[in-house]
Amino acid sequence: MDNRDENLVFDDGYGVEKPHRAMQTFKRMWKSVKEQHTRLYIVLGSVVCYTILSVAAPFYSAGIVNRLWENIKAANGLGVAFRVTWEQGGQEIFLLFLMYLGVWLFSTVQAFMMASFAERLSLRLRTDISEKLNRLPLSYFDRHKTGTILSYCTNDLDKMAEALQTGLLKLFTSTGLIIGSLIMMFYFHAGLTLIFLVFIALSMFVTKLFSGQTLHLAAKRQQCMGNVNALVEEYYTGRTIIKAFGQEESSAKRMRLATEELAETARKADFMINAINPAIRMVNRLGQVCIALAAGKFLIDGVLSVGAFQAFFQYVNQSAEPLTEASYMVNAMQSALASVERIYEFLDEQELEPDRKMSEKVKDAKGYVEFRNVRFGYTKERTLMHDISFVVKPGEKVAIVGSTGAGKTTLVNLLMRFYEVDAGQIFLDGKNTRNLSRKNLRENFGMVLQDAWLFGGTIAENIAYGKQDASREEIIAAAKAARVDFFVRTLPKGYDTILGNDIETISAGQRQLLTIARALLANPSVLILDEATSSVDTRTELEIGKAMKVLMKDRTSFVIAHRLSTIMDADLILVMQNGDIVEKGTHEELIRRGSVYANLYNSQFAGD
Repeated sequence: MDNRDENLVFDDGYGVEKPHRAMQTFKRMWKSVKEQHTRLYIVLGSVVCYTILSVAAPFYSAGIVNRLWENIKAANGLGVAFRVTWEQGGQEIFLLFLMYLGVWLFSTVQAFMMASFAERLSLRLRTDISEKLNRLPLSYFDRHKTGTILSYCTNDLDKMAEALQTGLLKLFTSTGLIIGSLIMMFYFHAGLTLIFLVFIALSMFVTKLFSGQTLHLAAKRQQCMGNVNALVEEYYTGRTIIKAFGQEESSAKRMRLATEELAETARKADFMINAINPAIRMVNRLGQVCIALAAGKFLIDGVLSVGAFQAFFQYVNQSAEPLTEASYMVNAMQSALASVERIYEFLDEQELEPDRKMSEKVKDAKGYVEFRNVRFGYTKERTLMHDISFVVKPGEKVAIVGSTGAGKTTLVNLLMRFYEVDAGQIFLDGKNTRNLSRKNLRENFGMVLQDAWLFGGTIAENIAYGKQDASREEIIAAAKAARVDFFVRTLPKGYDTILGNDIETISAGQRQLLTIARALLANPSVLILDEATSSVDTRTELEIGKAMKVLMKDRTSFVIAHRLSTIMDADLILVMQNGDIVEKGTHEELIRRGSVYANLYNSQFAGD
């Protein structure tokens, strides 16, 4: 189980994520943005000024309205036209304008400063994740799904950036406005404020009622969307099989049912989302009507002045909306903290053991390899390899055979230091590989894996991946040696043809040939071929075998193969079972022994 599941709880069963250690996560996030502390201080200062001006403006307007009202009554009593002059209200109105201009200015400063805050944090964390991926041991990727790792760089970071960019700023401003407005409302009239709070409590209850259903339907919609996406991917990649077995109608029916379920769920979710605002507004408007009736009576009775009456309603309007949005902002911030917490948990994963400072170095290795009493297990509780020992001389071809899961690839991974041995030593040219830096060690190796992976770019760029400064002549020479040059020249753009790992215009065998050409161009001292010919036809396999025989001359090579016919000429064959080497020798020696290898060989060639 992914350990992040243990650190998150879900509210009300509707999928609202909450951080397990909110305060620790917040403190660590604060350290992550230490270069942006000045920016945040400016934002906080702007929020304070914004709040002060927003709260002061209605209070100041109350005095202006009262003065204008008295001047209007006086002018009406004298039978003269009422006029606003600079001395009679003009100065106060201009000052009020400046206050509202300040509100706009500080609001703009907040938005501008926060616009890049979340993106800078996202960039910082994305960079940390990218660097972390290169420091993680291969065992981490064995334990975690690809989608889980990708979600750190996509979903979690996007969710965090969106919440921090909008929610954090709203949380700051809303808190200040709510507190300041309520204080001023109580100052003008406590009874009206209590009426306001009653209706706010009612609107928040309605919000809670709707939000529970909304979150439930939103989670279900995401699940339905995931099902549809999975089917689209499955049917697109498997379209040939669908047509071959005549399952077009069946697959179309499944897709139709999935899309209909998504449409129905989306309809309900959209209805709830669109219905919540009118419902809340209706409650708020009802509250405003009640407040207006009570305030009107107080105005007639002389308890409230005209200026206080209009100022009170300004406070009602500027505090009601933030109060109804409070639950959404809190949920968004909790979800953002939960996302950041997952990212930090990933960044805290155990890394590769650092290279030793006094590292030795091997350049242009001759290819002498020795395993001496090597013991290894993927976990401490379960040992896979108990005592592996063998010697490979420079230029020898070593074949590693055995059933699936016998430990063949693990043996090679130990040689490349993708995993560290638990005990024993591995030597390259007489030097302990633990004393070599990983970069230096792997510079002496070239690998061709069973999965032929091509990167986005041209054919020439893919072949030259291990030797970036290779000339076109060197690239073509490697392609010819790998028996792929003829095929490349049949393509419209030849070596400049754009490829990608998901391209389907070339066959699996042709892709494998390109990866073999890539390894050949790198010209490593030691070759590792992990089922390198598994995806090619018999004729191509024979051609590659001839080329490999020449290319592996005077070069140590490790060949993992299921087809025993391809490794009969090996200088040393290692037969593995359950992680250990049970037999070793040449083909003839192992056949004469009549044990495990002989049984494997006879089972493959029983038909012949």
